[in-house]
Amino acid sequence: MFENLSEKLQNAFSGFRSKGHLTEDDINAGIKEIRMALLEADVNYKVVKGFTKRVKERCLTADVMDSLTPGQNVIKIVLDELTELLGGETAELTFGSRIPGVVMLVGLQGSGKTTAAAKLAYRLKKQGHVPLLVACDVYRPAAADQLQALGDEQGLRVYRGDGKDPVQIAKEGIRDAIDNLRDVVIIDTAGRLHVDDQMMEEAVAIRDAVEPDQILMVVDAMTGQDVVNVASAFAEQVDFDGVIMSKMDGDARGGGALSIREVTGKPIEFISAGEKPDSLEVFHPDRMAKRILGMGDVVSVIERAIEVQDRQIEEAEAERLARAEFDFNDFLEIIKQTRKMGGIGKLVSALPGGDRALNAGQVDEHELDRTEAIINSMTAEERRKPSILNGSRRQRIARGCGMSVQQVNQLVKRYNETRKQIKKVMVSFNDQQGKKGKRRRRRMSIPGLGNIDLSQFKDMM
Repeated sequence: MFENLSEKLQNAFSGFRSKGHLTEDDINAGIKEIRMALLEADVNYKVVKGFTKRVKERCLTADVMDSLTPGQNVIKIVLDELTELLGGETAELTFGSRIPGVVMLVGLQGSGKTTAAAKLAYRLKKQGHVPLLVACDVYRPAAADQLQALGDEQGLRVYRGDGKDPVQIAKEGIRDAIDNLRDVVIIDTAGRLHVDDQMMEEAVAIRDAVEPDQILMVVDAMTGQDVVNVASAFAEQVDFDGVIMSKMDGDARGGGALSIREVTGKPIEFISAGEKPDSLEVFHPDRMAKRILGMGDVVSVIERAIEVQDRQIEEAEAERLARAEFDFNDFLEIIKQTRKMGGIGKLVSALPGGDRALNAGQVDEHELDRTEAIINSMTAEERRKPSILNGSRRQRIARGCGMSVQQVNQLVKRYNETRKQIKKVMVSFNDQQGKKGKRRRRRMSIPGLGNIDLSQFKDMM
């Protein structure tokens, strides 16, 4: 969503980086480019005006003008202000002391409320909660059926009531949660194609009836800065606590996400990019600001890797890896973990300059599919003992997966390189554990990505 904005901002920074000394005219020219980039991204013009004013005032200080690295200082200022524009600190979903805790979702029709309700329930379930979904949208055809289907897919209980009175359904939903030992209730309310009095009155009535711990407004990121007017109306009448920004994987310009916090004063708590249940993520303003400025988001990649880890590596397995007893079954496990983390594209986009690499076609997102197909064409013995893969076996594998012998040979070569690198990493780790010494640079091979130098990310971790 922010690709175009990111590219234009980086172009604006290139003018700062190329100069050892900045004049006021240089700063004015750079600020003008930043202003145009934000306006073209459909950011609210009042937000743009305030943002560029603050950036300019900070850039004109002696700390920047007389600095030996003025370009870096300007980028740091823009990063700080952009982080503040997006909310500053990460907002958390909080509950009171009562059980069940109640979350109420509001927003326009088509914003993705029902899907967001199911995703939020899935997230809370993974955290150890036992959520209940309550279908209070009695107007949109099949709205309750959609919520029921999503709940059934994830093993979640859904309360539908009589399908007539939303306020009564909400109150009965709380009672159902108590009776069935649910500790969190997520209420999916009705929306309209546009803001109207009836929708607001109903939302207020449900709010007053159930007294939710948090009211979250679901906002379609594809609507641009127009969403600011809608959010302002909800903030004034319903007084919501935070925002779930849906459809962040769209190709809109992203102005709504950059405008909503400044205009309404309400933080973005979650963002959603994709249809999968686990696509709802906590929104981190600092990380998003770095992504927009092309600095990557390695921390989120690490957190995602930890989150999808199915099991801990036991001591015996660690010793096996240290002895380089790494086979194609382990290679398949790497592929599965990579898929759970969003695939190669998502991993690369989180690295500094990754979006540009994707746009330039430098990353083949289908490499994992080809790798998996080749391994699946091997026998169980061949996977366990890659050393037996002679010429005739490789020809048979190539015929089985519909690929060339050369592609099979390339995979075997990558496997051998990865096997050696894992042994080096384990030896390096053991050396560091046993004695303090010179820090070694470590490189890891990921299928489809090649060698990744882990040490270059140490400052971002």
